Amino acid sequence: MDASWRVPVLWRVLLRFSRVLVPLICRLRVSGQVPSELRRGPLLLAANHVSPVDPIIMTAACSIAGVAPRFMATGGLFDAPIAGWAMRASGHLRVDRHTAQVAEALPNAAAALRAGSVVLVYPEGRIGLDPWMWPERGKTGVARMAALSGAPVVPVAQWGSHAVMPYTAPKDVVRAVLRAMRHRPVVLVRFGEPVDLSGLTGSPGAQAMRATDRIMHAIADTLVPLRADEPELPRFVDQTRPVEMARVRRRTEVSPRPDPHRAPGQ
Repeated sequence: MDASWRVPVLWRVLLRFSRVLVPLICRLRVSGQVPSELRRGPLLLAANHVSPVDPIIMTAACSIAGVAPRFMATGGLFDAPIAGWAMRASGHLRVDRHTAQVAEALPNAAAALRAGSVVLVYPEGRIGLDPWMWPERGKTGVARMAALSGAPVVPVAQWGSHAVMPYTAPKDVVRAVLRAMRHRPVVLVRFGEPVDLSGLTGSPGAQAMRATDRIMHAIADTLVPLRADEPELPRFVDQTRPVEMARVRRRTEVSPRPDPHRAPGQ
């Protein structure tokens, strides 16, 4: 493994700064840990996605956990005047969705992993729209990156960030930030155990699908203790967030979930 990746100075500074910024908008609680032998990479962190503020909160959580991940992020962020410069200078990885360049994202990430990076991915590919806010069915990109690079996958669960920033941000973002600073909701992040991706059979595509099921199951299992007292509807409901049944995972994959055919609140 070519451990040529070095965390840029700017990203080290921003990781530390996030630990000052995030407490202004929430009370962050981090549990679990990344094994010390994996913290410098190669490593894939696979997290659930519940709010637009997740990357900022996850930055602080990763800093606390002692890892400096390179985020896979939408290409639009890289085109912004200031944020784009910071993203590029920090070594994050661009994903140009719905363009011909999107095919470059997976091999670029695999190359980053082979160079010794920690890469953080949201395998759902979007803020989840499951009616009960459990992880949706994932896309196979994380599994394919793991297969191409040999990097282990650690699941990361987060809960509570939907009370910090609504789904519709940046609309009314100032109001949301002021509300968060006033109430400082509790946000929980938990690092789980590495996912066992051994013993997969079938074609490469079938193996990727089976590996993805294991990864999403591991994220959901890591999330269970964070919301043990609200396994069905969350106490805080973001009224701006739509719901969608198309990518709801099977009930048997997350034991605390209610029947997915029952509408929320029934």
